[in-house]
Amino acid sequence: MAEPHITLDPNSLTPVEEKLRGPLEDQLSSALQAATVKIEQTYAGESVEQVTSMLLEQSRAGLHPDIAAGFNPDHEQLRHVAEAIVARA
Repeated sequence: MAEPHITLDPNSLTPVEEKLRGPLEDQLSSALQAATVKIEQTYAGESVEQVTSMLLEQSRAGLHPDIAAGFNPDHEQLRHVAEAIVARA
């Protein structure tokens, strides 16, 4: 599996968010990648839905609280990452 990457929809961003888009995408992607590694290392047979929830929780935990509060990734995309984790176990 390639490292997960977050891409923000430019049509949904405010002008300030658009100016910060690159660094914000990098920070969100980094948090998701760290969560993916941590969950892969501790995976113990959880369901895909459980892993999806864990990915979201762990990703948010790695972000500044203000950024974490606004981090709402596409559930299906996050689920694909979870499916890859479960399939590799």
